[in-house]
Amino acid sequence: MHTHLASAQGQPPPMNAEGGAATRLKPNGLHVSWTTLTPRIHHASNYFWCLLADRGMRLLPERDAQLFLATVGHLIAGGDNHAGRTALLAAFAPTYRYLGLQPYHHQMLVDALTATVARHAPTAWTSTIADQWRRHGHHVLNLTHRAAHRLTTTLPWTPAQIIGRDPATDTTTVLTLRPRRRLQYEPGQALPVTTPHRPGTWRWYSPANAPRPDGTIELHVRAIPDGPVSPCLTHHAAVGEYVWLGPPYHAGLTLDPDHHGDLLLAAGGTGLAPLRAIVEHLTITGAANGRQRRVTLIVGARTLEDLYDSITLDTLQTAYPEWLTIRPTFTDDPLVDPAAQGDVLTAVLDHYRPGHHVHVAGPPALIDHARHRLPLAGIPADHLHLAETFTRPTAPAVEPAGGTRFSRRQDTITRRKATPLR
Repeated sequence: MHTHLASAQGQPPPMNAEGGAATRLKPNGLHVSWTTLTPRIHHASNYFWCLLADRGMRLLPERDAQLFLATVGHLIAGGDNHAGRTALLAAFAPTYRYLGLQPYHHQMLVDALTATVARHAPTAWTSTIADQWRRHGHHVLNLTHRAAHRLTTTLPWTPAQIIGRDPATDTTTVLTLRPRRRLQYEPGQALPVTTPHRPGTWRWYSPANAPRPDGTIELHVRAIPDGPVSPCLTHHAAVGEYVWLGPPYHAGLTLDPDHHGDLLLAAGGTGLAPLRAIVEHLTITGAANGRQRRVTLIVGARTLEDLYDSITLDTLQTAYPEWLTIRPTFTDDPLVDPAAQGDVLTAVLDHYRPGHHVHVAGPPALIDHARHRLPLAGIPADHLHLAETFTRPTAPAVEPAGGTRFSRRQDTITRRKATPLR
């Protein structure tokens, strides 16, 4: 899912509070020089790592140098949207802390980074741009340090192999991943994802399944026109390739542990992913607890052909008819039954009953509309759970999974030798 958010318990760093200043400061020269370097990122990262090693800094494993350089360079250079910057910092800050980096490492990192850009982007290099890289490099690393020390998790990014690829529609692909390190997450959370086709550019996606015994996760990816990551994952990612995953974070959709009543779930597009994960979770917990709440899942699509996960939905509906009701609704398909025509939020109001907790996931426009329309229709605010889109500068921070939360407490980090990120 493209704009949903979830270490194995916690919140991504509040980019809106601190990252905004960095964004306003970045001149175009940073972005131009960085885009000149990115086609040479493999050679540049080798050079960057060698500079650090020659100066005695061995906290960064060589095999992680490319992703580290790509991520920090992208954050300094700017040019991404708010959701992308938040995803990047949510992946980078725990890794920064895991590596044992401290402010006294910043000068060496900035010197190596500046020398690397100067060598691999010479046509876009001037003394003014060099000064900007040094100044904003320190600013971004200080921002990352503050964010990292508000986390109580040190889970770094981890590679995940693509073991399955199902082009469900022309624009939507279902990817099955096997992370090298098992991810502990709650259904409804989301995690930062980047691809070697666009290293350092991170986006939010929610697992579409409850945690599995084999540790695999499923991502639903819809190609966004001109998007930097989703078209690569949808059209170019191949079985056997690797992507990188950051730790999971809460994104407004996880189940309220104090509520055991009925649920009304509403999905637009690939917003289905986190809600399907919640349904899968309930098939397990209901059986374990000997009781089951009733769940209505509304799935919105433009046409019948756009309903990309219909086989799985049919399987769930057939297996659990006593408590699960799935209602597709279509906005632009005159050939379907008139009862199935309409928009997602109208269907929510048709199926809502007092006591329902309502979870809505989907594109930012749907979430913004739900934020205004559903409370006006009488749905209590404390019963309404909307997916975080990270498109608004005032978006609240989210927290990593498994209970980890941001804290002002300054945790002690011990120095260590480089350990490959697994």
